[in-house]
Amino acid sequence: MLATQAVTHSNIANPFTAKAYAGLQAIKLGIRLGVNKIEVMGDSKTFIKKCQSTNIDKSVIRAIIRDIQIHRNSFQEIEFIFIPKAKNIYAHTIAKEALRRRECFYLEKGAPEMVQRAVGNLWPKPPD
Repeated sequence: MLATQAVTHSNIANPFTAKAYAGLQAIKLGIRLGVNKIEVMGDSKTFIKKCQSTNIDKSVIRAIIRDIQIHRNSFQEIEFIFIPKAKNIYAHTIAKEALRRRECFYLEKGAPEMVQRAVGNLWPKPPD
């Protein structure tokens, strides 16, 4: 994990739109970091398919998808990968922590300690 970022938004219509904004934020972070290869992972198959497509999108998130498609040229390689929600623990924990703390944060080379603790608490301790 190269970097972690949590950005809070207000007035987002639904979770689907929030996932699209998260994907766009990941791409913008990659541009700011100056990377030439990026993998955008998400737990919405519909969103991932729309990002992979080069067709003009006509859904409610068309403006976000258009921005993502415009920014694709900023990278030598960009990949959109579906990851099941159950395996997307870091992203959901980061989002919950940002909402709970009501703050945005950014950390290079890993996840914040608070997120590592929260994820660590999700799994039971090994027996003695």
